[in-house]
Amino acid sequence: MSRTALLSMDLQPHHLDHMPADYLPRAVHALDTARTAGVPVIHVALRLRPGHVDAHPRNKIFGSLPSHLFTADDPGAAIHPDAAPAEGEIVVHKNRVSAFAGNNLQQILAAQDIGHLVLAGISTGGIVLSTALQAADLDYRVTVLSDACADPSPALHHTLVNDLLARRCEVATVAEWARALSTAS
Repeated sequence: MSRTALLSMDLQPHHLDHMPADYLPRAVHALDTARTAGVPVIHVALRLRPGHVDAHPRNKIFGSLPSHLFTADDPGAAIHPDAAPAEGEIVVHKNRVSAFAGNNLQQILAAQDIGHLVLAGISTGGIVLSTALQAADLDYRVTVLSDACADPSPALHHTLVNDLLARRCEVATVAEWARALSTAS
């Protein structure tokens, strides 16, 4: 039987600036839940090359970003200290919306025998949606942690989690996931 991993996605100050103040503690709760249960955590963060040579000007999201944002030298692109990787946790950088974009995440998951992805991150209408749909198409079992994901639009978050993602993935709160982990042990 394949293993489960938590993907902690885009918990970077630039993204967190657009989220409600109570969001980060909920995401940290998901990290703590995974770590306590021995579930591997993989951190995913947006990182573009200097000068954004990897962002086409036609791309509506990345083409219009100032060229100093989300580069290795940008402090706002670092993973927030409250959600920082623990020793031994993997960090993967992406250069588009999906957690799978521009990196070897799929190879890492295969090497670790991960078949179930649990998603936490921001934004629901961005990385969560893109990653969940791609992961489902790649035949991963996917669980979206509804209270460990957020979007600048609460209405969009609600619609995506309750209508769209619930059709293709499992949706649970962190507390529900924690109970499922404790009964599986």
